Amino acid sequence: MALVHTIVQADNLDYLRTLPDGCARLIYIDPPFNTGREQFRRRLRTVRDDQGDRVGFHGARYRTIELGRSGWSDVFDDFQAFLAPRLEEGRRILAPDGSFFLHIDYREVHYCKVQLDRIFGRASFMNEIIWSYDYGARSRSRWPTKHDNILWYARNPKRYVFDFGAIDRIPYMAPRLVGAEKAARGKTPTDVWWNTIVSPNGREKTGYATQKPLGILERIVRVHSEPGDLVLDYFAGSGSLGEAAANLGRAFTLVDRNPEAIRVMRKRLARFEPSFVRVPRRRGRD
Repeated sequence: MALVHTIVQADNLDYLRTLPDGCARLIYIDPPFNTGREQFRRRLRTVRDDQGDRVGFHGARYRTIELGRSGWSDVFDDFQAFLAPRLEEGRRILAPDGSFFLHIDYREVHYCKVQLDRIFGRASFMNEIIWSYDYGARSRSRWPTKHDNILWYARNPKRYVFDFGAIDRIPYMAPRLVGAEKAARGKTPTDVWWNTIVSPNGREKTGYATQKPLGILERIVRVHSEPGDLVLDYFAGSGSLGEAAANLGRAFTLVDRNPEAIRVMRKRLARFEPSFVRVPRRRGRD
């Protein structure tokens, strides 16, 4: 049976309320982090210019031209009031043996866990995964923040998809201590995942401001769903979950209301031939 892939431009709460109970085996969301500032990414081009602002190979100078920028204001008066109904709908449409992943950071993770404990029940909390990376500026007034938090909840803590055999293996930090056979096989990751960010100059880059690495999403999809399953991201952004799902033989539904996100996803995922749905926003939505 052919997989059905869908990109939806809509207010996610409106759209979620149209979906049937238990339709998604895996839900992963990467909502705004409530950073209190604008999230944006500039698109640049450089041209040779002896008076330019950049220095390249052999000291040659280049001038930077800004082609455009994209992003949004990541500021909420009451972030938890915004998020809570969307978490509640997420639980409703999650399959009985499905898993729900919320990707957030240190600013809101504690409040989000309280919300998810209320919605799913504390027994359904399975893991807090720390995605650790080492890139970007360094603070001189506190320990630099170089990790995100991913909360995993199972709809039923006694029955959920977890394919241990599908876990990708990683190198031992001290291979000589475990012997040649184990070192060659590698070890399974813990709840701390070391993975660099999407390279600004890499092939994976889409130009979307908050794009997450494909490797992180493929690990989640591979272990917590099965081929043919529907996976859902209703803060879809650049569509990383969709690419991970399609690469691994899962169907995806991606929802976002940001026109820039829709443009990026439709271009990025065109080879998978997703259908596109635009849902008019209800009056009164901010």
